[in-house]
Amino acid sequence: MHISDFDYHLPEDLIAQEPLEPRDSARLLVDGGDHLHHRHVRDLVESIEPGDVLVVNDTRVIPARLRLRRGTGGAVEVLLLEMSDGGSWSALVRPAAKLKPNETLLDEAGNEVVTFVGRRDDGDTFTVRLHDDGQPMALLDRIGALPLPPYITSDRGANERYQTVYSRRPASAAAPTAGLHFTPTLLQNVQERGARLARVELVVGLDTFRPISTDDPRHHPIHTELYSVPDETIEMVQRADRVIAVGTTAVRALESTFTSGRQSGRTNLFIHRGYEWKVVDLMMTNFHMPRTTLLMMIDAFVGPVWRDIYREAVERRYRFLSFGDAMLLDRHAHDH
Repeated sequence: MHISDFDYHLPEDLIAQEPLEPRDSARLLVDGGDHLHHRHVRDLVESIEPGDVLVVNDTRVIPARLRLRRGTGGAVEVLLLEMSDGGSWSALVRPAAKLKPNETLLDEAGNEVVTFVGRRDDGDTFTVRLHDDGQPMALLDRIGALPLPPYITSDRGANERYQTVYSRRPASAAAPTAGLHFTPTLLQNVQERGARLARVELVVGLDTFRPISTDDPRHHPIHTELYSVPDETIEMVQRADRVIAVGTTAVRALESTFTSGRQSGRTNLFIHRGYEWKVVDLMMTNFHMPRTTLLMMIDAFVGPVWRDIYREAVERRYRFLSFGDAMLLDRHAHDH
C-alpha cells in the first residue's frame, strides 16, 4: 500500500467555499453498483427502505477559534481541540514560536482570557488554560468563532450553517459535514418512508482532515476521538435491515463499538483496505481531500471503484469538501 493509492486531482475551483441554501439542495451522487445516479440530497428518501436505520452524529461544534493578542500587541490565533481533565485544553496555536510558558493572552478588549502553558508531548499541539470561571462555553460564545477548515477562505458560512440541525452537546472542533445537508423536513420524510433515526456522538478533532504523512499510509499515526453509542442505537442497529451511516464520523463510532465491544471511550480504529465491516451497509458522505485517512475508509468500503466515482464527480463539477455535495455509497453494490 502506498500513499499514491489515495491521491487524485482535485481542481481548486471545485472546493466549495459556501454552503448551498436550502441545505438539502446539494447534489447527491448515488452509487448504484453498475451505474452512478445524479440526484439531490432531498431525493435521499428514494433510496430509503422500511427497516433501514439512519445513524447521525449529533455532536455540536464549539466556537473554538480565538483571535487573541500578546501583551506586546502581537496577534495570536488559538484553536481549541479538546478539553482535558482539570480544565486545560489541547490546542493549535499560531504563531507559537515566540510564546513563553505561562504567558497570558488577551482578547480585543484587553481582558486576560487564555494562559499559554506549553507544548504537548505529541509535538504539534499545545496546552492552554482558559480564564473562564468554570464556564468555558459562556466564554467561547462571547469571544470565539466557529473553526471553518483552512481551505475555506470565506467566513460567510461560519454560523449556524456549520452546525447540523440535530446537533446537541457542544464538543467538536469540526462539523460532521455529511449531516449539514439535512433539514427537519428531510429527516421527517425519511422516517415517514419507514426508516428509524438513531444517534451517536463522535467528537470530531482536526486530525480527521490531516493529510497522511507516511509513504505507507498504514503507518500514519491515527488520531483518537471520543465517542459514545447509546443503548437505544445499539438495539436499533441490531434489528435493522440496513444501517445507513451519515458521515465517516458516524461510521467510526458504530464500527468502533462493534469492533471493541465498548459503547464509549476513545477510539483509535483505523479503517483501511482489508478491514472487516461489522455494521454499516450504506454511507452518506461528502467528497474528501486526497491523501487522507477518510479516503482510505472510502476505499475500504467500496474498493478501487472510488476512483471512478470521484472522477465522475470531478467531470460533472460536483462541489467538494466540507460545504460541498455528497454521495451515497453501498458497500454491497461492489464485490471486492
